[in-house]
Amino acid sequence: MKPLFPGPASPGVSPPGPIPVLIVDDSAFMRIALRRIIEAEGDLRVVAEAADGEAAIAAVRQHQPAVVAMDVEMPVLGGIEATRRIMALPNPPAIIMVSQHTQADSPAAIAAIAAGASDYISKEAGLGGLDLGHLDQALRGRLRHWARQRYPLATDLPVPRAAPKRIGPPDQAGQAPPPLILIAASTGGPDALAALLAASGPLPVPVLIAQHMPEGLAPELARLLARRAGWPVCVAENGQRVTATSATLLPTDGVLLRALGGFALRLAPNAGAVHPSADLLFRSAALLGLAACGVVLTGMGQDGAAGAAALAAEGGRILVQSTETSVVAGMPQAASSLVAEAEALSPEALGLALRAMWRA
Repeated sequence: MKPLFPGPASPGVSPPGPIPVLIVDDSAFMRIALRRIIEAEGDLRVVAEAADGEAAIAAVRQHQPAVVAMDVEMPVLGGIEATRRIMALPNPPAIIMVSQHTQADSPAAIAAIAAGASDYISKEAGLGGLDLGHLDQALRGRLRHWARQRYPLATDLPVPRAAPKRIGPPDQAGQAPPPLILIAASTGGPDALAALLAASGPLPVPVLIAQHMPEGLAPELARLLARRAGWPVCVAENGQRVTATSATLLPTDGVLLRALGGFALRLAPNAGAVHPSADLLFRSAALLGLAACGVVLTGMGQDGAAGAAALAAEGGRILVQSTETSVVAGMPQAASSLVAEAEALSPEALGLALRAMWRA
């Protein structure tokens, strides 16, 4: 697992003024074009530029941007390794890869997300070639969204609620093992998921994963997780019955439905700003009255927190990734603020805890 920073990126109210952005690209033309696109509407401001990954790391330390637009192929240090090193810094920014190499299901796209990037945009149009019109339509919205995940508005922050009564492992509370395991993850999630699944091994109940990612990335991410975990990880299909001994990765928003003798998934187009939505998945299980186990891993924002509270109210057990092992601790901290008895553990310890739930 990659090195992790010593403290959390604490969620806080967005600072006043334009959102500070760092541009990292070895092309002077692209830096000029990106600056014009980013600053076109006044609410985003480029605070620094860098032409390689080493300079990007120094610029992050000096200027503390909220978001970074990062190229992949650059001299001195490439964008993917620079992303990995930036995400190991205290209070790291959100990073969006902007490159001709980051296309849906590409090796560079999955490597970038695994390194800690929050999102990616291709510089090219569908037929190839630089597409500044596409960047102009997409980039500002992505930068605003991830800046808000890093610095939520005061009205977005979770409101602490009373802790549910039935939380704890079976040997402590006399509670039956959960019928499902639901996992939420975002920034830094692929490494945490791989470590958790490797430690747990195949489990005797369905495991459903809502990992924030751009559309089209699920098949390659599932293959990566399966290789690293050592057991099957599949991509969910609409109407699919959920089964044990394999983990299922949601490619888009999805909810649980009762099916004959078990449960099925209904997939839908992504409706929210973050997708697939962990809150939507968790709440659908709670609406069925399931005492499922909800696990909230590393990530910016607070997706999964409200859903975890709903699961806990049905008697489910809530586990979160510990602050010191999270690349960004916003999501697990938000869940802990709503579920006082949520247990905070490293990804490996979370996997062992899940496996222990079915020991005689």
